[in-house]
Amino acid sequence: MQIEIIKKEIEGVLEIINFKFKDHRGTFLNLLKKDAPVFKSIWGEREIKQINISNTKNIATVRGMHIQSDPYKEAKLISCIKGKIWDVAVDLRKDSPTFGKWCSVELSSKINNSIFIPEGCAHGFQSLEPESELIYIHSQKWVKDYENGVNYKDKTLNINWPMPPKHLSEKDLNLPFLENYDF
Repeated sequence: MQIEIIKKEIEGVLEIINFKFKDHRGTFLNLLKKDAPVFKSIWGEREIKQINISNTKNIATVRGMHIQSDPYKEAKLISCIKGKIWDVAVDLRKDSPTFGKWCSVELSSKINNSIFIPEGCAHGFQSLEPESELIYIHSQKWVKDYENGVNYKDKTLNINWPMPPKHLSEKDLNLPFLENYDF
């Protein structure tokens, strides 16, 4: 199993490029092998509490910026299994030197890359192709009363979305700006 790990601008955020095994039958891709040393260095001793798949049917759709509050802070490993998306992590850890900063990774089913987002960072993305699908591996269960986030168009964050954002949910449109975020 061969992978490449690229550290991003925010401490703990990683891009992981997975290399598929190919033979005459097709391909095989390992997204997470918890006990393998390279994956252990990324995921650590965290549990896997849930795995989700999302489908985004329209180009330019923005989902996010989502995070869960204590005691349900979670790490996420996200991979695009169909299509292409522009994935964003925002550092909301008050004691972090990169607090309020963001970084992005273009995830694609053709590149076979993933993004690891640690606890305390919000997550969102914009679809770059129709019918894009993501698989999420979460270290914590989803608890509605602890979901939180920051607004995708926060001028303090100044996220440079690749396309004008469209098709947002009512919930995402009403997320607070960083200055009003409840830590």
